[in-house]
Amino acid sequence: MPEPAQTTVVLADDHAIVREGFAALCTNHGMRVLGQCPDGPAAMEMIASLKPDFAILDLHMPGMTGVEVIRKLRAAGSKVKLMILSISREDATVMEALRAGADAYLLKDGPVQHVLDAMRFIRDGGVYVSPFLHGAGLFTRVERGLPEDPLAALSPREMEVFSHLVNGLRAKDIAELLDISPKTVDTYRASLMRKLNVHDLVGLVKFAIERNLTSTSVER
Repeated sequence: MPEPAQTTVVLADDHAIVREGFAALCTNHGMRVLGQCPDGPAAMEMIASLKPDFAILDLHMPGMTGVEVIRKLRAAGSKVKLMILSISREDATVMEALRAGADAYLLKDGPVQHVLDAMRFIRDGGVYVSPFLHGAGLFTRVERGLPEDPLAALSPREMEVFSHLVNGLRAKDIAELLDISPKTVDTYRASLMRKLNVHDLVGLVKFAIERNLTSTSVER
């Protein structure tokens, strides 16, 4: 019986010490680092040519941001699992990464265990967001004396579909981007609208605008 293929990784960060730290982490857990690079254009070329199982990308890199790299790779049809690494906890930044097609959003000040957890989770088709961001308001905005935000009820995939919908993508485009069927997109849309108590796309966009979660308008 052939041995299982070794998990492969590409690392992109403009700080060598960060790249080398993640390279050591991956190697210590039985993974093979195919390459390291310090900027966005090199990351895109390396990922496209080497086709690793995972790529860990710094959000801010010279030449091209991690989100721009992800957006271009997804547009080219790349199925590599793409993970953003950042110090930013801003809701809009996280949402932008997910909209672009990131499979995971991790914080640089989080524990290394989150990287390993994310890899296991996204390998099976999930979307992983650092648990530390829950308190920062991405999925929940519970404050003293205030009711829980209905966004807290959405699953990561529902949140992703929500984000694409309010930024103008049609079901068939979302399906292609997320590599799921249009029928599955419709199921997620119906579920998230029910949870948010919103009954049409216009209401969904209004909901997003009120929370500064959309940068475009959507036509009927």
